Amino acid sequence: MLSTTAGKSARLSDTQQVTRQTSSALSRKIWLPKLLYDTLPYFYLASGFLAFFATLYISAWFWVLPHYLLFSVACIHLGALVYRRRRRSTDYDA
Repeated sequence: MLSTTAGKSARLSDTQQVTRQTSSALSRKIWLPKLLYDTLPYFYLASGFLAFFATLYISAWFWVLPHYLLFSVACIHLGALVYRRRRRSTDYDA
């Protein structure tokens, strides 16, 4: 006597249905206008460099300095990553 489980589908609980709906909303692609899409890496790079140079003028706010530096490094890294990935995809298309 052989049995298969392919015939029966299990009903999802309420928690599993909410998790399934949330994960599909997070993994959904976002549409951006072309101008915003093209300027996004430059925005990240500019905000990172501006935050880095703003740390030069902070004199008495010692608790802000590490946050500015972390933000600047994260923005520069993210901008370079987006620019490099976008550049790589256009090189293969040409």
